[in-house]
Amino acid sequence: MNDDIKSFYTAIILSLALIFITNHFFFKKDIAPETPAIAVNAPETENKNPAAESQPDAVLSSEAAVSAFPHIDISTPALTGSFRTRGFRIDNLWLEKYKQTLSPDSPDVELLSPAKTANPYYAEFGWLAADASIRLPNADTRWNVKGSKLTPETPVVLEWENGQGLKFITKISLDQNYMFTVSQAVENNTGGNVTLYPYGLIARSPAAVGGRSVVHEGMVGVMDATLKEIKYDDLEKENEEFVTSGGWLGFTDRYWLSAIILNPQVESKVKFSKSGDNLYQSDFVGAPVTVAPGAVGSDQIMFYAGAKEIKLLDKYTKTYNIPKFDLAVDFGWYYFLTKPFFYILDFLYNIIGNMGWAILLFAALLRLVMFPIANKSYENMAKMKKLQPKLKELQEKYDDKVKLQQETMELYRREKINPAAGCLPMFIQIPVFFSLYKVLNIAIEIRHAPFIGWIKDLSAPDPLTLSVITHLPVPAFLNIGVWPIVMGLTMYIQQKLNPAPTNKDQARMFALLPLIFMFMMGHFASGLVIYWTLSNILSIIQQRAITKRNQDK
Repeated sequence: MNDDIKSFYTAIILSLALIFITNHFFFKKDIAPETPAIAVNAPETENKNPAAESQPDAVLSSEAAVSAFPHIDISTPALTGSFRTRGFRIDNLWLEKYKQTLSPDSPDVELLSPAKTANPYYAEFGWLAADASIRLPNADTRWNVKGSKLTPETPVVLEWENGQGLKFITKISLDQNYMFTVSQAVENNTGGNVTLYPYGLIARSPAAVGGRSVVHEGMVGVMDATLKEIKYDDLEKENEEFVTSGGWLGFTDRYWLSAIILNPQVESKVKFSKSGDNLYQSDFVGAPVTVAPGAVGSDQIMFYAGAKEIKLLDKYTKTYNIPKFDLAVDFGWYYFLTKPFFYILDFLYNIIGNMGWAILLFAALLRLVMFPIANKSYENMAKMKKLQPKLKELQEKYDDKVKLQQETMELYRREKINPAAGCLPMFIQIPVFFSLYKVLNIAIEIRHAPFIGWIKDLSAPDPLTLSVITHLPVPAFLNIGVWPIVMGLTMYIQQKLNPAPTNKDQARMFALLPLIFMFMMGHFASGLVIYWTLSNILSIIQQRAITKRNQDK
């Protein structure tokens, strides 16, 4: 078991080293291109409604902010809310299928909210011009609205004439899920050529900016088929700017996403920036559109605002040819494992109907796949356990460490034992563990998914903690649930089946591992703890069977 301890820590060190080297040498930041000649300014956040001007610094509720301007209602099976027609801003969206908490009375998740609220979050689209004399639609434009409600069957059209011979027409449509299509057109009756630039932006003041998380939360995009993940803190000193053909950009949270999908046929200039105390912006400026006299120029933009449902993102990727749209979900370093694991769990869930049982069945199937490798490892451990008396004799006989090592290796050779055989299952288990950990943290399909008993959310820690059971003020680190305690017990039993380290210091350290893991895992997603517990139980059964077979021999 001395070698198993070494292999355990070696695996962790090598994994961390691999992540650092890959991140340092293969994911360096791009050098920002030159500043675009046409730039999107920071959007207006002040409420221009006269009733609110007397309280310029007041924070409004969503209802008050929406009522301050004319809005058109939005109603789909997945979304409700409205968009602002004065200035055209999509700024009020609620997710119909998701609740904020587990309470039956919990309101829907609020995704987008207007300016002047506690955490404004909205999208704007329009035109820019190099010629400052051209009047363009802005945040105060009063559009002529055609349509009373935006639904999948009924788009809404906005029209506005600038008094200089240009007529702007914007058509907003929405599918059954979370994808908006904003089609913009310009009729030119000026008598001369007019060149305009389409733009789009998402502005946000997030509730939380800092903090550590295994899931990237911040600004995100794919530029020329390369994923860019930008933390809010990264923009404290300078903006991030890119030039790309196609791709997408926006904001990502653990479960929610807002993203503008770029036209793959033209080159766009993208910028991630911070303006004001806590307002962040993702924006783009598209290729110039030159409109001849009497002609119509047009551009089309798609805007995603909703939950990061993996199967839906994959569907949009194929339907609209959006490059790497699934990477809006932070699959992590083990993408090649994490995403297949999700689809396996989802397949099992569709058969069983309960995600907790799906996780347990997944653990059993994974053990079945790894059975030959684990079997060989456990057989080797059983032989090592029988060899413990001889190893102790060698330790008592030789004081010279070099000689002791030589005699020990000779003993292994005679007994046909490979001391490193326990490494392989550990190396395999580490990426499997991290991949499943990622799945349980990123998949919205597991959010608020119940199991049995007191487990109502497999993506959250076990709620039946020591403080709940004892009604005593238990320190946060020690305040763990029932499932982590069961997991710690299974680790302890499994440890007793393995050969003990001959070194006393290592033996004491190894004896503490179940306790350490119990408190560490106590704050992880309960689904992961349940998986680990069953995996331990299956390992115990397998080890007991192999030990008994070797004893019979």
